[in-house]
Amino acid sequence: MKASKYFLFAIFLLGTTNISAQNLSATEIVKRADDNRRGKSSFSEISMTIIRPTWTREIGIKSWSMGADYSLTLITSPARDAGQVFLKRQRDLWNWQPNINRMIRMSSSVMGQSWMGSDFTNDDLVRESSSVNDFTHKLLGREQVREFDCFKIELTPKENAAIVWGKVISWICSTDFVEIKSEFYDEDNLLVHTINSFDVKSFGNRRMPTRMEVVPAERPNQKTVMKIINQEFDINIDESFFSQQNMRRVR
Repeated sequence: MKASKYFLFAIFLLGTTNISAQNLSATEIVKRADDNRRGKSSFSEISMTIIRPTWTREIGIKSWSMGADYSLTLITSPARDAGQVFLKRQRDLWNWQPNINRMIRMSSSVMGQSWMGSDFTNDDLVRESSSVNDFTHKLLGREQVREFDCFKIELTPKENAAIVWGKVISWICSTDFVEIKSEFYDEDNLLVHTINSFDVKSFGNRRMPTRMEVVPAERPNQKTVMKIINQEFDINIDESFFSQQNMRRVR
């Protein structure tokens, strides 16, 4: 009898969640997905594999973030790239290259370029643009992506936003607001690349994909795979960590 009550209660909660999700606007859905991905603060250890028809290359990464405005990304391997750091402080973007002892300010014009020779762009990894604030959002409907029931949302850049994309189509899981798939289009409405997310796991009270694959539209025989090795949310960190001085000493 008790088991039946718990089962009915679980069904009720699931139904309540679905009804709540049904009533959300496209912008609210995108914001929930963004909040789920970032948290108040986070630390990640990542393995990135660049796959080409005749070779592969692996890059080790550590990344810290605080909200949407602050992030610091350290390259830990291979040896020739180790120590290189990318910093985002609000709209300011910097790259520290220890092999030439040089701090480079990154402009919006390079956001669409390849990050570390991968199929990800600088904007994908540094996330200069905000999926919540720099785009308008339109709910296109619901679609099944693999085993996930998803909201299909079109993100269109706002007129004055410095965005490298003409539009983005995103599929967001209707139950836990995980981004399952995203398509990125240029200003001529041509598909540039697709990011698919796999192996969704729980980290505390949030769900996250632990493997992302980006495939360029014009080169389907190549891709870049990013795997989350370690992920921590709501870590003890403050704004002072995200500084040019710390770029030179973070390990």
